[in-house]
Formats: sequence, structure tokens, C-alpha cells
Amino acid sequence: MERGAIFTLPNSISLSRLLLAFAFAVADGDWQRTILISIAAATDFLDGWLARRANSSSVAGALIDAFADRVFVLAAVSSLLFDGRLTTGQYFVFLSRDIATAIGFMVARFIPGLSVSAFKARMLGKTVTVLQLALLIAVLQVPSLVQPLLILIGILSAVSIVDYTLALSRARKDARAGMPR
Repeated sequence: MERGAIFTLPNSISLSRLLLAFAFAVADGDWQRTILISIAAATDFLDGWLARRANSSSVAGALIDAFADRVFVLAAVSSLLFDGRLTTGQYFVFLSRDIATAIGFMVARFIPGLSVSAFKARMLGKTVTVLQLALLIAVLQVPSLVQPLLILIGILSAVSIVDYTLALSRARKDARAGMPR
């Protein structure tokens, strides 16, 4: 992954999720919110696909994408908590991976030899994001699926946190040994 221009089409698509987050927070209908979640999911797929297809993946793009994802998810889940559609416990299980990743990112900034590039998207993290979006839709459209999805998110979040921790540990070990990542 290289440094690249910030204002590319994939990055602009990623940034559109910030507007979708605002729209979700002010929308009041379940179907309107479901459509916004679907659009956010589509933009998450599309920005990555376009970046790979145009061979324009960059560190800045990866950070913008992750930031936009987290802002959208946080706005949506916080809106649902505020509306009484999720409990506080469900809210924190939902966000457990995001909270742990944010803490890990801050801690890693102080570990010599680690850089932002050590925080690459991993399949488990992507899976948790997909399940989070599915849970948001379930809250709005199929409440009977909320608890099973929440349990799955909790389990996969814990596994994802371990996976990210091991990946960072390997990156740190490689950095100490002078090996490329």
C-alpha cells in the first residue's frame, strides 16, 4: 500500500458514509434507516473494489475507509440506543471490537517499530462489520434475530481482538528483526 492522493473516487465514496451517518441519526422511519444501512454497506464494498481495481489503494484511503465505517456504525448504534431499541449492554457488546481496536491503535502508536500500516483490515474484522450492519437491519426489521446476531458479534469480536493482537505482535517482532511487513 502506498501513500496516495486523498481526494480519489474511492476515498470520496468512503467519506460519503459520514453524510449517511448524519442522515441515519436524523431519519425517523425504519425503512429509511434500513435503506441508509444498505447504501453504507454498498459504499463500503464499492470503495474497496474501486481502489483495488484502479490499483490506487493507499494508507490514507485505508484510514479514511475505517474511520468512515466506524463513524457510520457509531452513529447508527448510538441512535438505536437513544431510541430505546438497544440496551446499554447490547450497545457495548456491539461496539466491543471497535473499542478494543481503538485502544489497541492508541497503544500501538507508542510501541517503537509499529506504524499505521500495521493496522491492515483483516477478514475477521470485515466479518464483524458485516454482522454489525446485519444487526442494525435486524433491529429495524427482524427483532427476533437481534440476540443471536449479538451473541455471534460478541464471540467474533473477541476472536477478532485476539487476531489483531497477534498480527500486531508479529509486526512488532518483524520490525525488531528488520524484516519487511
